Amino acid sequence: MSSPLLSFDSKKITAPDAEMPGLISGEFFQETLALTRRLFIQLQRRPSTLIAGIIQPLMWLILFGALFQNVPQGLFGESENYGQFLCAGVIVFTAFSGALNAGLPVMFDREFGFLNRLLVAPLASRLSIVLASALFITSLSLIQVAAIASLGYFLGAGLPAPLGLLLVMAIVLCLVLGVTALSLGLTFALPGHIELLAVIFVINLPLLFASTALVPLTFMPGWLQWVASLNPLSFAIEPIRYLYLHPDWTFASVVMAAPWGEVSLVQALALLLGFDLVVLVSIQPLLRRSLS
Repeated sequence: MSSPLLSFDSKKITAPDAEMPGLISGEFFQETLALTRRLFIQLQRRPSTLIAGIIQPLMWLILFGALFQNVPQGLFGESENYGQFLCAGVIVFTAFSGALNAGLPVMFDREFGFLNRLLVAPLASRLSIVLASALFITSLSLIQVAAIASLGYFLGAGLPAPLGLLLVMAIVLCLVLGVTALSLGLTFALPGHIELLAVIFVINLPLLFASTALVPLTFMPGWLQWVASLNPLSFAIEPIRYLYLHPDWTFASVVMAAPWGEVSLVQALALLLGFDLVVLVSIQPLLRRSLS
C-alpha cells in the first residue's frame, strides 16, 4: 500500500498542466510592461544612448540648415528655407535609425544567456519579449521626434496644425513598426551582434541618400529618382514634408511626383502599411521558430 506522500506526488505528476493565460490577459500585459521597464532601467543607467540619439539629429538640423541657408528661395520646392525642407527628413531618418537598432538589446540578451532564461520562464506569451522592444523603441522615437520638431520650430521650420501633427506621429510610428520588426527578424537570423551591426551600417546611410531626406527628386539622376521613389523612407518623408507646408491638406493631396506616377497622401500611407505587412508576415516563421 502506497504512502500518502507517494500518492500525492503521483497525482501531482499526472495532473493536467494549467492552461497559459495567452495574449489577451492581464498576465501578458504585466510581463510586457515589466520587460519594457527593464529596458528603460538599462537606459537610465546608460543615458548616453538617448542623449546621443537626440543631439545627433539636432546637429544635422543646425549644421545642414546653416550650410544651405543662402540657397535661392524655391530651389527646394515650396519650402521657405532649407531647414524647413530638411526637418521632415531628419525626423524620419532619426526614427528609422533608432528602429533599426531595436534588435540590439535582444541580441545582447541572447548572447549573454538572459534570453534563454526568458524562454524557459512561464510567460503568458513569448511575444511579450518582442513587444517590449517595440514599445521601448517607439517611446524613444517619439521623444526624438518631439525634440527635432521643437528645434525645427525655433529655426523657422514651423509646425503642422494639431491634426497634421497627430498624422506626423502616426506616420513615424508606422515606419518604426516595420523597421523594428525587420531589426528583430535580423536579430534572430544573424549569429551575433557583430553581424547585426554590420548589416545596420550597410543599410543605414545608403537608404538615407537614396531617399528624399536631403534633396528633392528633381535634383537626382533618373535612375536614383526611381530608387528614391520606391524607398520606404520617402513614403514617410514626403507626407510629413507636405503636412509642414500645407495646413489645408487632404488625404487626396499629391505629396510626391514619382517617375512612375503621382503619389497622394493616402497612397503613401497605404504603401507604408504595405511595407509593415510584408515585413511582419516575413518574420513570423522566424520568430515562431526562435521563440518556441
